[in-house]
Amino acid sequence: MRYGTGPEVLRDISFELEAGSFHFLMGASGAGKSSLLRLMYLARRPSRGVINLFDRDVSKVSRQDLPALRRKIGVVFQDFRLLDHLSAFDNVALPLRVNGASESVIKKHVTELLSWVGLADHLDAIPTTLSGGQAQRVAIARAVISRPSLLLADEPTGNVDDAIAMRLLYLFEELNRMGTCIVIATHNETLVNQFDHPCLFLEQGRLSYTQTGRSAA
Repeated sequence: MRYGTGPEVLRDISFELEAGSFHFLMGASGAGKSSLLRLMYLARRPSRGVINLFDRDVSKVSRQDLPALRRKIGVVFQDFRLLDHLSAFDNVALPLRVNGASESVIKKHVTELLSWVGLADHLDAIPTTLSGGQAQRVAIARAVISRPSLLLADEPTGNVDDAIAMRLLYLFEELNRMGTCIVIATHNETLVNQFDHPCLFLEQGRLSYTQTGRSAA
């Protein structure tokens, strides 16, 4: 992958994620973690090589079929990307409304999910009144409300303290137990080493090696 006519920021990378797996994506700042995630959630296409998602070659997916493929992927951004003029409830409800769900279905599922992430008392709160950890949980709820097969998170613990970071990781583990494939990009080795999930390591645009987090501690 390259941006414009610049040098390749990712090259010679090959890996496979099994359905329902959980991986950390690690590497120093500038290693290419966010770029790799952009390829995986179809914000970019590779400049060469092949990406297969859900048994489909991404390069052969037509423009009209891309939205259906993207709906299988949830994304949690480091900067949350919540809409400040909408309540927590309406931020999480947005994907369901875009997909044409009825308001009765939306009310039931959004209320249940926000309660599950510990925000039952903050349904009407706007993002600017929430703490960093609360806003991140709203972002996670929005990413998973449509029950994606693949959830990608870009430094989801970068803006919260260690206690909240652990709570968020346990939340991701719970989602994984429900069947969602999880990939979390992070540079927090201390956090990763407390879990048994395998790691993908990026170094200068290349995938260097993999190992299990806790076993490396």
